[in-house]
Amino acid sequence: MKTFVAKEHLVPKTWYVVNAEGKVLGRMAARIATILQGKHKPQYTPHVDTGDFVIVVNAQKVKLTGNKLKDKMYKRYTGYPGGLRMRPAGEMLEKHSDRVIRLAVRRMLPKTRLGDKMIEKLKVYTGPDHSHSAQQPKELTFN
Repeated sequence: MKTFVAKEHLVPKTWYVVNAEGKVLGRMAARIATILQGKHKPQYTPHVDTGDFVIVVNAQKVKLTGNKLKDKMYKRYTGYPGGLRMRPAGEMLEKHSDRVIRLAVRRMLPKTRLGDKMIEKLKVYTGPDHSHSAQQPKELTFN
């Protein structure tokens, strides 16, 4: 019996929409990362992008547990000496709630060119509206 290797153009791509209101950030990001990689499909092949598209709405209403709103820090470096910028998660959630979800999911994906392709299939919106109704996304619920 030969090993099955999926071909990207033969695997159907599905669109899912996730309502982030009241969802815990890490648990939601882990489920989204699995879908973007295609691990939920029987045709999953590690070196082929077999994943689906995910739309996240209501990003600003995502939950962080414990003291993460004030203790968790998002760091970025400007490239200059002494250019480390740190922002607490609470402030980041107020100003750039879409980036909070995108960073959480990105850090769960492979750190390769394939991971870069996967993160492009994630669409995050701060409000309840999105512009992908033509793709007829399915509602994705978590257990």
